[in-house]
Amino acid sequence: MSAYWISIYREILDESKLGAYATLAGPALEGAGGTFVARGFPEQVYESGESTRTVVIRFDSVDAARAAHDSPAYQEALAALDGGAVREIRIVPGLD
Repeated sequence: MSAYWISIYREILDESKLGAYATLAGPALEGAGGTFVARGFPEQVYESGESTRTVVIRFDSVDAARAAHDSPAYQEALAALDGGAVREIRIVPGLD
């Protein structure tokens, strides 16, 4: 069953740290089998939605998404972020 990694950026505190993170995180997550399917700010929000940067990455399974997060390459990206953003990451199972 597929899984979706959803990152919601509540606040960006340091653009340079975010840039360093992105340089490392993209290749690390793609190398772990992730496919970026959405990235950016919402075009429209409803209800109590917030206009915050959101990233959605598809993986083959929840286990694959977890392994990507725990991989040395992604941990290096997290070290580069070093408090440069306030965000949350959710891994949600797909419906297939």
